[in-house]
Amino acid sequence: MFAEMSTTAVVVTAVAAFMAGFSGVSIFVRAKFVVEPLAEYGVPRAMWNWLGAAKVAGAVGLVVGFYVPVIGTLAAIGLILYFTGAVITVLRARAYGHAPFPLVYMAPAVAALVLTW
Repeated sequence: MFAEMSTTAVVVTAVAAFMAGFSGVSIFVRAKFVVEPLAEYGVPRAMWNWLGAAKVAGAVGLVVGFYVPVIGTLAAIGLILYFTGAVITVLRARAYGHAPFPLVYMAPAVAALVLTW
């Protein structure tokens, strides 16, 4: 299963999957710490479930990547693009103090991508 992955890559990928999954589920359950900023940034409510689904799909893709590496690579790239968009959204909303949050979620996805190449 993890034959070609280092222990570090497995742990970092698992952390990235957990963080993305947690963030996605937090949207679905309408956790205040997630949905209040989305409303503040002007993200339409109609998009919230799609955003949650994208994060959960990325998390699942990272886990599937343990068995099918190309899926994990694509999932990591997708999450990086997602969180890049989140940073842009935060900056466009002029909520500069919030910019580090999507970067914190993006960092393990970047590390997983780098470590699995």
